[in-house]
Amino acid sequence: MVHAFLIHTLRAPNMEDSGLCRVLYSCVFGAEKSLDDPRPHGAERDRLLRKEQILAVARQVESMCQLQQQASGRLPTDLQPQSSDEPVSLHEAPRGVFGLAAGDPFQEPRTVVWLGVLSLGFALVLDAHENLLLAESTLQLLARLLLDHLRPLAPGANLLLRADRIEGILARFLPHGQLLFLNDQFIQGLEKEFSASWPR
Repeated sequence: MVHAFLIHTLRAPNMEDSGLCRVLYSCVFGAEKSLDDPRPHGAERDRLLRKEQILAVARQVESMCQLQQQASGRLPTDLQPQSSDEPVSLHEAPRGVFGLAAGDPFQEPRTVVWLGVLSLGFALVLDAHENLLLAESTLQLLARLLLDHLRPLAPGANLLLRADRIEGILARFLPHGQLLFLNDQFIQGLEKEFSASWPR
């Protein structure tokens, strides 16, 4: 099962003055319960804990993406936004998988599958035993759909104001955090259904 999905900013390597990593959108599909913590569990405390966990994942994804960019010798300008009319190639985008040990930041071990597309990072936080090939293909599908429907790289685009569309895509292609085996025909049907209910 997918524990969380997030979209965050990516800074180019060696650019210290470009600001901090920001989480633009996150969706947590399952809440963690702290069994050994004697402090009372309030909704606000749980929300802050989830926020800290998601931000820790985003920072680690950003670090992994920067390392991959530096190791490949690609220029930092490869992460900068391009014209919104140009198609974005997800096949050449940096991607990876890494594991999180229990307690860092989640109580149970987790696996993170990530994809960096220009100045945006997309990540799925998974149970440690989840199917990684299915998770990677699902993340690529989600990233493609979000880039097509939301145009987050267009000048003046505000991803934060389009949470309802992001939730609509997640509800169809990642319902309740469940990875789905989807064939191309079924994906096209879901895309048509989504396009009909959320015109661009």
